[in-house]
Order: sequence, then structure tokens, then C-alpha cells
Amino acid sequence: MIPCSGKYPSLKSKFKTDLSKEKQLIPLLDSYYEKHLKKYTFERISNIKKQLQGIDLILKDNQSEKRFFVDEKAQLDYVNESLPTFAFELSYLKNKVQKQGWLFDTSKKTQFYALVTGIYSDEDDAFTSCNITFVNREKLILRLDEMGLNQNFLEQLAYVHRNLHGKLALKELDSKSEGYIFFSTKNKAEKPVNLILKLDYLMRIGVAKRLV
Repeated sequence: MIPCSGKYPSLKSKFKTDLSKEKQLIPLLDSYYEKHLKKYTFERISNIKKQLQGIDLILKDNQSEKRFFVDEKAQLDYVNESLPTFAFELSYLKNKVQKQGWLFDTSKKTQFYALVTGIYSDEDDAFTSCNITFVNREKLILRLDEMGLNQNFLEQLAYVHRNLHGKLALKELDSKSEGYIFFSTKNKAEKPVNLILKLDYLMRIGVAKRLV
């Protein structure tokens, strides 16, 4: 699980904080899976190598026994807030070298993203509710490609505007109701470039479904 859209006051302290938040969130997520995914059994993955391949969860269809690899992405920096958007990572910096973001990373085996938003904590050290939206990764990438927003185009755009900080509108998307690109060059150590997409838009175009 990788927290999304956060600030980076201290990478070391943030890493420890993120791990603590993730551990607190997992019981809530598992309870939702058990309640709403009755046609599936699920296996939570703790193997670091598999997690780095974008697999936090394996869902198995109880009838066909087909398996689906799920990568959980949580807005843990926005607890007690409900954002209508989600950030899909296009690129980031590591040791001053630009790296491939997880959306188009071919080394990832992810088939579905479980986007965890609207995370609320009404008790100390416990999360009490959240929303989960499942996104079909292959369908999303195909849909973007059909619109002309393929990996090559978006990477070139990110390079041309690499010194920009803030929002960049795209002619292919309505920035108010669909999405845009956001450059975090000033407030985040990894300077990520993200494709910001509205959750409702993802459901409208048939690449996502709300679990809860």
C-alpha cells in the first residue's frame, strides 16, 4: 500500500508515520472486503518483492478460481477529508534521477487499483470508515490511449513542463469534471507528476466501480 498525494516534511519520519497508518487502516479494509466481496476470497500480501510489483492483495473468484492482483492506494495524508479526485503517478525523482511512476510502470503486475479515499478516524489510533473504489488498470490505460493520453504523450508533456508547479489543463479532459496534470515541484521532495482524475469520471467511463 502506498499513501498518495502527501507532503514530505521529512522522508524518514514520513516513512515511519505512513507504515503506522497503513497498519491501522488494514483491519478496516479487510472488514469491507469480507462484507462486500462475498464471491471472492482474498489473500493479503506481506512479501516485499510482490508488494514492489504492485500486489498488496490477491482476490480469487470462488467459482472460476481466477486470481486478480490488487494494489491498494490510500489518501492517508487527507484523513477526515473526502476528496473527489485521485492522483495517478506518472513520474517522480529519486536521487535526482527521474523514475517511472506506477501507472505506466510495466514492472508492476497490478490488475486493479483499490483507491481508498474519504478515510475517517473518529477514535484515537483507529480508522472508522472509508470509501474504496476499484479501478481496472488495463481498461484505464486503454481508455487514456483512445483519448490520445498515452504514456509517451504524457511523459513528453511532463518533460516539457518539468519546471512548472501546479495544475496543467489538458484539452482532452475537462479540468473541472474529469481531470488534469499536477506538478509538485516545490512542496514535495520527490517532485511527483500526477494525472489527477475525478473518481466520478472514472466510474462514468466504465473503468471503475465503488465498493463502498
